[in-house]
Amino acid sequence: MYKKILILGIAILLSGCFAKKKTSYSKTHTVTVESSDTTKILKKTRAKVEENREADKVIASAMAFSGVRYKYGGTTKKGMDCSGLIYVALQENDIVFPRISHQMANEGKKIRVDEVQKGDLLFFKTRKNSKRINHVGLVVAIDDDEIKFIHSSSSRGVIVSSLREGFWNSAFIKATRIL
Repeated sequence: MYKKILILGIAILLSGCFAKKKTSYSKTHTVTVESSDTTKILKKTRAKVEENREADKVIASAMAFSGVRYKYGGTTKKGMDCSGLIYVALQENDIVFPRISHQMANEGKKIRVDEVQKGDLLFFKTRKNSKRINHVGLVVAIDDDEIKFIHSSSSRGVIVSSLREGFWNSAFIKATRIL
C-alpha cells in the first residue's frame, strides 16, 4: 500500500513537470486599475505625520522650560507666565503668534475637547468675576482620555497638569488647533 501511494505521488509530481503551459501571443493584454482614494489617504497620512512632528517640536521647546518659576510677563528661564511659555515655544519653531492669552484664544480653529490632540491649545478663565480668558496651556499628551498640558502656574511655575484636575476642569473654556 505504501509503495502504491509513493508511486502515485511521484507520478503526479512528474506529470506536472511535463505539462505544457498554454501561451497566447496573439492577444494584447491590458491592465486597468480603478481610481481609488489611496493617494488622498496617503497625502492625509503624510500631513498628519508632519503635524505631529511640528507639534512634537513645539512641545519639546515648551518642556525645556519645565520647573521655571512664574513671572508675570516673563519669557525667559528666569521666569515666565503662561502666554509667555506658549509664545516662546511657538516662536522657537518659527510660528508667529500673539503674546497675550486672550488674543491667542482668537487664533486657530475651535475644537471640541474630545478632538484634542498634542499641540492644541487649551484656554481657561481662572478669575471668578472675569469675562476674559486669562490662562493658556499646550497639550503635551493624551493618555486614556486624560489630557495633559504644560503651562505656567502662578503658584508652581512651568508644570504639566491634567484637565481632569478639578480646578482646571472647572476653569476650562475652550480648545483650539493652531498646528
